[in-house]
Amino acid sequence: MTPLDALQPVLDTLRIRPSPRGEGRTRHNWSVLARAATDDLDVARLAEAHLDAVTILSELGGPAVPAGSCWGVWAAESPSDKLTAEAVAGGGWRLTGRKPFCSGAAGPCTHALVTAHADDGRRLFALDLAAEGVTVHPGDWHALGMRGSAAATVDLAEAPVEPVGGPEAYLERPGFWHGAIAVAAAWFGGAVGVAAPLRRAGREGRVDDHGLAHLGALDADLAAGRAMLREAAEAVDVPGEDVPTARRRAMRVRAVVEAAVESAVRRTGRALGPAPLVRDADHAQRVADLEVYVRQSHAERDLATLGLLAGDQDLLL
Repeated sequence: MTPLDALQPVLDTLRIRPSPRGEGRTRHNWSVLARAATDDLDVARLAEAHLDAVTILSELGGPAVPAGSCWGVWAAESPSDKLTAEAVAGGGWRLTGRKPFCSGAAGPCTHALVTAHADDGRRLFALDLAAEGVTVHPGDWHALGMRGSAAATVDLAEAPVEPVGGPEAYLERPGFWHGAIAVAAAWFGGAVGVAAPLRRAGREGRVDDHGLAHLGALDADLAAGRAMLREAAEAVDVPGEDVPTARRRAMRVRAVVEAAVESAVRRTGRALGPAPLVRDADHAQRVADLEVYVRQSHAERDLATLGLLAGDQDLLL
């Protein structure tokens, strides 16, 4: 089975037309991502990016999504890799430079939304991977985790692209933060998948009191993550949210879900020992995938940002 064969049923289940939000679509879509992630985090990662791309194109008035296409969102940057955008006389834009950590570039993606630096600020562009000037380097991904996401480094040499929105429009919208919560939904599904051996051992009476204590704490952590995601989905489906509110909510949800991820990995290992990691290839791969995927979080930097945003907001029921 090719990556696209595994991914396509998930994409078909997402409710992305005519609008990715409203009428319960957000909770449905995040649930699809979470359920996919319990089984295959690579597939969930690619589906989450496609959903995000289609949402962005809808919100910022980008080009139509071709039937059967698969989109990535490539916004990662590094001090040594920079992508520059140049307006072409007579119309159009071209990108030159290097983009790291491009999920799906060496696999199912046919198109991508790519951030680049222009004279008037950071911009977002729609890229057809079949265009001239696009070179994919699939051998740059050495991690065992998320290897199936087909991540690669992409070099662009005056590759033709279409602008999506204006300068800084990609970041300066509530939807950016709503998409950040969708990533957490996939993390959450991965945590549920990693916790499955401990939950199964608990049901079958194969853990002692220490194992039951780990299972109880893990159950509480996962329940907290699920509650945060459900509450956020209801809020996202109501139009009119401002950027500061969306940002604070996203930072909170991601912090709670990240804690559940860490709980799932640590407590399952401490309760069951090495056996699941050495005898269950699927579990071992799931742990490796999740530990790489959750590093999209900025850890203590994100918590510090949340601390600045928290202020004296009333948290009473």
